[in-house]
Amino acid sequence: MSRYPAMFAALRERGEGAFVPFVMVGDPDPDTSEAVIEALIAGGADALELGVPFTDPVADGPTIQKAHVRALAAGVGFQDCLEVVRRVRRRHPWLPIGMLIYGNVPFAMGLERFYSECAQAGIDSVLLPDVPIRESAPFSWAAEEAGIDAVYIAPPSAAAETLDAVAAASRGYVYAVSRVGVTGTERASSTVGLAESVERLRADAAAPVMLGFGISTPEQVAEAIAAGADGAISGSATVKIVERYAPEIMAAASGNNSAGGNEERRHYALGALRSDLVTFTATMKEATHNQFAS
Repeated sequence: MSRYPAMFAALRERGEGAFVPFVMVGDPDPDTSEAVIEALIAGGADALELGVPFTDPVADGPTIQKAHVRALAAGVGFQDCLEVVRRVRRRHPWLPIGMLIYGNVPFAMGLERFYSECAQAGIDSVLLPDVPIRESAPFSWAAEEAGIDAVYIAPPSAAAETLDAVAAASRGYVYAVSRVGVTGTERASSTVGLAESVERLRADAAAPVMLGFGISTPEQVAEAIAAGADGAISGSATVKIVERYAPEIMAAASGNNSAGGNEERRHYALGALRSDLVTFTATMKEATHNQFAS
């Protein structure tokens, strides 16, 4: 059963929007990425969007592409990601957890098996960034059979018929893209046309709308919610914090640890990474407060 309806209902009751950070599972290694996830939760994340590393991430900008590379270099695959999710789920039974994964993986595995394994791991939703809504039917069917929310992207300035189709197919939430292009903070998000898109989606009884792509500051979170979104997703800004500490963490892990110096070095870097992530998440979450009438 999806955890999103309860989350959005509780947030609206408190007059808050949702803040959902994205990180790549396995970046720069599975243990560190699990610590990253726990830091995001400690900072107040309302839900999680977890990426699965892939060799050709066409929807991602440079920052998240490098996260794919680091995770793949650590030997992380889909099953490793599920194992991390299982452990997180055991510690946080009511937290909505979404997976962002490119369509080749479920297609190669077989859709029924893929969505079944996601459900067994405790995943609530799956977003396929390279599957357009016109090709979504078999994925949606398999997801529904497994009890997984299928999430689809509402492109910026999309035609009414596209928004209608996204509204009809999406469960859990709708991912509204703030601008054209790939993910990344190199170009800021935009709320131009968002209010009209949200109005159209709501007329179609769509799931709550989350704004993503280019969300990197508290001001952009507040603007997204003020423009009609139910919350905001931040990916590249979160991944950049991980990227900042990844070289130190990887160097410590690969060095000679006979004197214990590398373990101390890794411990210090992980502590600093956790502190920065908690602060970032808390600041972004604060921007969602008092955005709705209770």
